[in-house]
Amino acid sequence: DELDLDLFGGGTHPFASWTGQQLTEGHRYEELINRTQWWGRQMLIWGVHVHVGMPSKDRVMPVLSALLNYYPHLQALSASSPIWAGVDTGYASNRALMFQQLPTAGLPFQFERWEEFEAFVSDQLKTGVIDVLTEIRWDVRPAVSHGTLENRICDGVSTLTEMGALVALMHCLVVWLDERCAAGETLPTMPPWHVQENKWRSARYGTDAIIILDAASNERLVTDDLADLVVQLEPVAERLGCSAELAAVLDIPKRGASYVRQRAVAERTDGDLVAVVDSVVQELRADLG
Repeated sequence: DELDLDLFGGGTHPFASWTGQQLTEGHRYEELINRTQWWGRQMLIWGVHVHVGMPSKDRVMPVLSALLNYYPHLQALSASSPIWAGVDTGYASNRALMFQQLPTAGLPFQFERWEEFEAFVSDQLKTGVIDVLTEIRWDVRPAVSHGTLENRICDGVSTLTEMGALVALMHCLVVWLDERCAAGETLPTMPPWHVQENKWRSARYGTDAIIILDAASNERLVTDDLADLVVQLEPVAERLGCSAELAAVLDIPKRGASYVRQRAVAERTDGDLVAVVDSVVQELRADLG
């Protein structure tokens, strides 16, 4: 308030132009633009990164691959980027599909063992695809310097209540999967083509997406599956002290995810995108109390 600035939480700004934005100083971003050119310059997008500590590197890759089964749940709940450069894209998350255009971005490879990941990184460094490990920009990736599994699926989030809900869901999922893996269970995974299709469906349709559940190609409405998932995770949430936050996950589709709320304002105001931005700003203010 003292600086006369507002805070906006979303995967994209509805009418900001990437051509007029200043680039953050530093070699990392300069090199990104130098290499990626047009695609890199227009990355006026925002996502959320959530780190969950992993007790053993030997379980990182199995947990990562199993976590991809829940990619559409997280994408649909957080989708907040329906409008890009003044145009409704028809997608719940335009950010998700824009970001994957960058080299090394997008869905991760599904390695079975940590040594396979190390060999991949070595190849990337040797061939100059990356200069440092953090230039692997997967939607879910090992963050080696932190000892964590880093979840980067979610769009920018519009309220702190929703942020708490999504973080609780991500935290519980990783702990739940890791404990099952540590107990000797072979975690369920899906083939990459199902994971890729689920990403597209959740980016396109959000909480209305019918997603693929398993390698047997069974399908279900994402919000129906989410309701059962929250029940499965309740014991984990109780142990982690985030039961209330996990329960709040189910409030998001009831209220309407951010992309739904933004579109409702646009429709109500005859396409006034300033009103859309104002509504998101006010949501955050109201949520802060």
